[in-house]
Amino acid sequence: MNVSNAKPGIWKSGRGRGRVFPKGRQYEDDALEAVRDLLGDLPRRRDLLIEHLHLIQDRYGHLSAGHLRALAEEMRLSQAEIYEVATFYAHFDVVKEGEAPPPALTIRVCDSLSCELAGAQQLRAALQDGLDPAQVRVLRAPCMGRCDTAPVLEIGHNHIDCATPDKVAAAIAADDTHAHVPDYEDLAAYRAGGGYEQLQTLRAGSETPDAVQERVLSSGLRGLGGAGFPSGKKWSFVRAEAGPRYLAVNGDEGEPGTFKDRYYLERTPHLFLEGMLIAAWAVQAETCFIYMRDEYPAVLAILAQEIAALEAAGLVPAGYIDLRRGAGAYICGEESAMIESIEGKRGMPRHRPPFVAQVGIFGRPTLVHNVETLHWVARICREGPDVLGGTEKNGRKGLRSFSVSGRVRNPGVHLLPAGSTIIDIIAAAGGMAEGHVFKAYQPGGPSAGLLPASMDDIPMDFDTLQPHGSFIGSAAIVILSDRDRARDAALNMLRFFEDESCGQCTPCRAGCEKAVKLMQADTWDKPLLDELCAVMVDASICGLGQAAPNPILLTMKHFADEV
Repeated sequence: MNVSNAKPGIWKSGRGRGRVFPKGRQYEDDALEAVRDLLGDLPRRRDLLIEHLHLIQDRYGHLSAGHLRALAEEMRLSQAEIYEVATFYAHFDVVKEGEAPPPALTIRVCDSLSCELAGAQQLRAALQDGLDPAQVRVLRAPCMGRCDTAPVLEIGHNHIDCATPDKVAAAIAADDTHAHVPDYEDLAAYRAGGGYEQLQTLRAGSETPDAVQERVLSSGLRGLGGAGFPSGKKWSFVRAEAGPRYLAVNGDEGEPGTFKDRYYLERTPHLFLEGMLIAAWAVQAETCFIYMRDEYPAVLAILAQEIAALEAAGLVPAGYIDLRRGAGAYICGEESAMIESIEGKRGMPRHRPPFVAQVGIFGRPTLVHNVETLHWVARICREGPDVLGGTEKNGRKGLRSFSVSGRVRNPGVHLLPAGSTIIDIIAAAGGMAEGHVFKAYQPGGPSAGLLPASMDDIPMDFDTLQPHGSFIGSAAIVILSDRDRARDAALNMLRFFEDESCGQCTPCRAGCEKAVKLMQADTWDKPLLDELCAVMVDASICGLGQAAPNPILLTMKHFADEV
């Protein structure tokens, strides 16, 4: 900091002595210059704080105290604001003065349920024993959305499927630490098949937003991120509010066992993008924000490239689609927490009302949709409502993309009628794995808990599982066999919730921690766990704390002999 022209006596101590510097940590000229070079011509807006933190983390492998101070100076923010955001997200490594930075290479081993069933704990132990901790850091990490190829780890930004220590050694030797972008349908290929024709005709006035909204409603499309709210009704709520309005895409697919959004984005990204632009047209959104989880580096690369292609083709103005990168926080899958993160803050869920359709991004009405929901919006507008609603099974209409993993032969995304039972889903996945007998299943991620194999005739759809204390959620199906213990699976789920609680409310923050401790006992204290679960359900601010007790309650109900 250049102080050659500073006037003595401006800064006062309590005893009146002159002070050249203001109190607190001072920025360093070198650090400020480095931050300015990284940011270049990018705006210094408050809502871009997380994006700017990513630039520093990517460049240096950590966030030093000096760089954080310089960023605060450059963005005209307090150091406390910068620090609280940087320390909230798991993918930022804050290094204080005098601390050693982390090793140059980090390996994150997924330990969510599907990967744990596939031996993730043994894999992590083998890597920690076989690698030099001064050169490579090995961490446990939550679900990476690749449950169909468990166990999975991320070395740098390169995901290794069906991971082994030998594969890791080979990747390190080859310096293979960057994301691998798969082949996908690019803009030219999508337009060759009629892509964006529907969007352009709508923009030209072929139909009114009311007509398109009615078509979406008649298809029966409901939110496929887990809530299941009728999509067309969301449009009407947002349209009823005065502009300006925004659209936000919730791409933070963090529910363990879920990988359907990644599956579609790595293959047909423009089907989703056209659906997004149709929804934005219908509600007259001024900007589309895509919030994509940091665990999907290949998807982020695909979207950045294809958004640039859309701009070059004149299909959207420059900057109309604003791609935002998460930083490792499951809670940001909750829509109001995602909006807080888009605004550059900690991902803390908001109290409601008001709802985000009324007061969303920057306080304006915001339409929030899941990736797969918008995928279907495009198909419904191109092919008609029957493409979704024309399928019927067991009295249920529609189709569902089931993310299936665990003890099955062919894990993956399986598009099946919404009325399919768990037996139908296992059959679509090739049946049970060799030597395994069906014992239990997770119907909709950890939030849905565990159901026994005896409950195999329930249509897997919205509203059908609630009478049994569960729900379909994002259709994240994990199959357990006779070789697995339900109590171990439930403990895995509660450890996940303990790690991912944002900490805002005591029932969730303390409740998850206490539950994990109680569940580690040889015999569970059922009355105490029942009381704890009741408090969490009744008093937690958002769905994380309200649904976290489900694995406990359903395990005690259906697998009492284990606990």
